[in-house]
Amino acid sequence: MTPPNSTTQDPAAPHAVTHVPPGARSTIALLQRELERRWPGGLPNVDGVSRYALLPTGKLLRPLLVVESACAVGGTAEDVVAAALGLEYLHVGSLIHDDVIDGDATRRGRPTVAARYGTPEAIVAGDALIIGTFVAVTEHAGPGLSAERQLAVVHALSRAGVDLCRGEAMEAELCGDLGCGMDRYLEMIALKTGALFRGACRTGVLLGGGTPEQEHAVVEFAEHLGLAFQMSDDLLPHTSDGAASGKSPLSDVANGRPTFPVLMGHRLAGPAGRRRLEAALRGDTPAAEAHETVREVLESTGALEAAAERARSEAALAEACLSALPPSRSRDVLADVARGSVDRDR
Repeated sequence: MTPPNSTTQDPAAPHAVTHVPPGARSTIALLQRELERRWPGGLPNVDGVSRYALLPTGKLLRPLLVVESACAVGGTAEDVVAAALGLEYLHVGSLIHDDVIDGDATRRGRPTVAARYGTPEAIVAGDALIIGTFVAVTEHAGPGLSAERQLAVVHALSRAGVDLCRGEAMEAELCGDLGCGMDRYLEMIALKTGALFRGACRTGVLLGGGTPEQEHAVVEFAEHLGLAFQMSDDLLPHTSDGAASGKSPLSDVANGRPTFPVLMGHRLAGPAGRRRLEAALRGDTPAAEAHETVREVLESTGALEAAAERARSEAALAEACLSALPPSRSRDVLADVARGSVDRDR
């Protein structure tokens, strides 16, 4: 297993940080510098594979949430950057495993870790990054942080990781089941996507020295942000060519996933439209043809706009939760993140 030449970026893997709020540019730059410093070129074996997964970066949304949540309650970016990167390790490790489970060949516009190195190496690298989360978080343990808060951070991230796994398992259970109902789907994405958002925001407030009231506010913010983000993400295969998500727009339909707009379409369609959606998700036709069928039904029923409107509503609810925080640049960044979650490239 030979790691790539990590000193150069893959030309097929453009930098994926998009919709960066102007106020967050310094935070993103700090996170990128720290990632480059901690994961230099030429790393061997599992570290080299991990670097391939981490760099070039994605949106760095979860570590951004850690830093800005901490700063919004009086903390500093430099004091929490290690813990913030730990959230990125947890997120990227879970994505490596996701791609193995789904058999996806593309992530962030280039080959997945499994496609590049093989499944065994991908599983090991994903495990190493997930465990590395706690190595990164404990770097923050110092004289200014109480043992109680240190333990609370570890508990928050452990719970987020378990919730993420529960969400992944539930997603697998729902595959091909358009009768699962919207409530079941919302429970799934609150676990699968919302878990790390909650963990990131709670970690930031705990490390930043926030009050219980502030912690409650940012966790509520994260709940709505997670819903808005995943609802919007589910729309991308039907509203973009894959450039915005960095993966194949056929992945969801090929894996029979009842995504938010598909469930919305199933609710709004008549009997014939429902049968077409059900057949498309059964895998009876090639993925490209099934994807086109799904798109036709979603457009004809108005499900795409209905789904987009619900996503915008969740983003607005997320932004409203921030009123419990004192005015600051970081609070403005968090509000911009909420708005940007439903305003990605399409």
